[in-house]
Amino acid sequence: MISRRRFVCGMAALPLAPGVLRAASVPNPPPLVLRGNRFDLGIDYQRVNFTGQERLATSVNGSLPAPILRWREGERVTLRVTNRLAEDTSIHWHGLILPAAMDGVPGLSFPGIRPGETFEYAFDVRQSGTYWYHSHSGFQEQTGLYGAIVIDPREPDADPADRDYVVVLSDWSDDDPAKVFATLKKASHYYNVNPRTAGDLWRDIRDKGAAATWSERAMWNRMRMSDRDIADVTGYTYTFLMNGQTPAQGWTGLFKRGEKVRLRFINAAAMTFFDVRIPGLSMTVVAADGQAIEPVTVDEFRFGPAETYDVIVSPADDRAWSLFAQAVDRSGYARGTLTPDPSLTAEVPALDPFPVLTHADMGMTHDAHGSHGDHQHHGAGAAAPSADARAGHGAMGRNVDHSAHADHAMAAPRLGRAGHGSDAPVVHAPSERGPGVEMRAPDPQYRLADPGAGLRDNGRRVLTYADLRNRHPTPDPREPGREIQLHLTGNMARYMWSFDGIPYAHAEPLRFRLGERLRITLVNDTMMHHPIHLHGMWSDLETGDGARIPRKHTVTVQPGARISYLVTADAPGKWAYHCHLLYHMGGMFREVHVAGEGGS
Repeated sequence: MISRRRFVCGMAALPLAPGVLRAASVPNPPPLVLRGNRFDLGIDYQRVNFTGQERLATSVNGSLPAPILRWREGERVTLRVTNRLAEDTSIHWHGLILPAAMDGVPGLSFPGIRPGETFEYAFDVRQSGTYWYHSHSGFQEQTGLYGAIVIDPREPDADPADRDYVVVLSDWSDDDPAKVFATLKKASHYYNVNPRTAGDLWRDIRDKGAAATWSERAMWNRMRMSDRDIADVTGYTYTFLMNGQTPAQGWTGLFKRGEKVRLRFINAAAMTFFDVRIPGLSMTVVAADGQAIEPVTVDEFRFGPAETYDVIVSPADDRAWSLFAQAVDRSGYARGTLTPDPSLTAEVPALDPFPVLTHADMGMTHDAHGSHGDHQHHGAGAAAPSADARAGHGAMGRNVDHSAHADHAMAAPRLGRAGHGSDAPVVHAPSERGPGVEMRAPDPQYRLADPGAGLRDNGRRVLTYADLRNRHPTPDPREPGREIQLHLTGNMARYMWSFDGIPYAHAEPLRFRLGERLRITLVNDTMMHHPIHLHGMWSDLETGDGARIPRKHTVTVQPGARISYLVTADAPGKWAYHCHLLYHMGGMFREVHVAGEGGS
């Protein structure tokens, strides 16, 4: 794949003083780790060079990624954050359950941190696991303001390992993020490196025939869409990083044969979904978004911006293994190496073929893939989900009434059982008609067992949401008292994003009653993946088993699909609720207000 500057070249960003650069051949420095319960963090500019061109990044304590913060469950942490930038800044503690005033979202939970000022965050640590932190101001997350959080459990770890590594994946552009966004507004397809070509046309005619090819092309043209619109921003401008290292360098983690190694994968990218695997080595997934799940062994997993997975691997041979994280559109990759000897390297696999969207990804059910929630697409040797999960998926995949309706709050008689998804019909509000909405999925399905475009039937065991099962009983077993159905909407050509066709600037807050148990059903009326993040409260993902509902802080909704989760509104205050794709967030964003009866 050739781009206007090769993503595989460059140098790494280092925690050094501005103006000091390091050549790619120098060994990787160990990640900067800060332990304890009192921290001083300084946000400043940092000179970096990933591609042969020096650029200015945003760093914390001179480090990119920001330092790993290591806490202990049950303690109280205090973090003094000083802003040395020329603009306001902030830090949001992603996935942490804390008071609204400490959440770090300017304009909602606090005013932000002005240049030269220091803000003190202080809160009790009420959970354990793998999380992360990042700026919620402007495009600073894209320019480097992100880092990992590891919280050690109060009790002995249920999944002990001999070695423990954080693996932060991210995307870097030499271009100013404001320029990237302006480019998308002018030409949303600008970064697409896999458009259809004349060669594709001839292959389709050869394989499908002229009539079928013409019909298919005409359909996409009428919708002004492309079945190659997989990612908005790609390797055309991005260099993909693993722990701040370029593909030319790669990150290195050491092990001894027979050891159990825990890898804490964090997707800190602004816009990139990654497909992660270690060729020849199985991964046992033990936690999702910091929360323990029943272990499931896979060859590969896909995760979106803001999601995290903990996996345990046990290399049995004294050889190097490649950690390979390819972008969902196959325009590039990040990589690392697990090795018993720093002098040993592992072969980097070739990129998979780029994905092509199907009718299922448009919310149409006459395509074979994903037409029902219980279809399996794990590849050869895949294990089926449990009987409980299969039963849940069957109920969740039924056809529904598609008549338009303005009220997205469903009446209680149509609510499905907790953990099994919604029985309510999919409805499209009048606000979903207009210049900001180019598509409405005609028959969106629950596709929890579908690994998604590019991973179906690839011969590998791929993790899906259907595999996630809480290791502990569901903390709040109540049935939902009401349901809110929200549609993820957009116009790719105009690069406009919204909920229910209403951008954030014109949207009313969502109001939760303090203490209630409610269901949120998300319907994706676009052909893009959207990772949706609710601040301050858990999103209890409904996978078909009400007794062991997995908890997440970020839920990815596949193109043309729907998904449901339960929320216990136990956090009073004003909270952010948004797509975690950075350039979608300005429109696909809502405020959530949690208050008692009669409150605001």
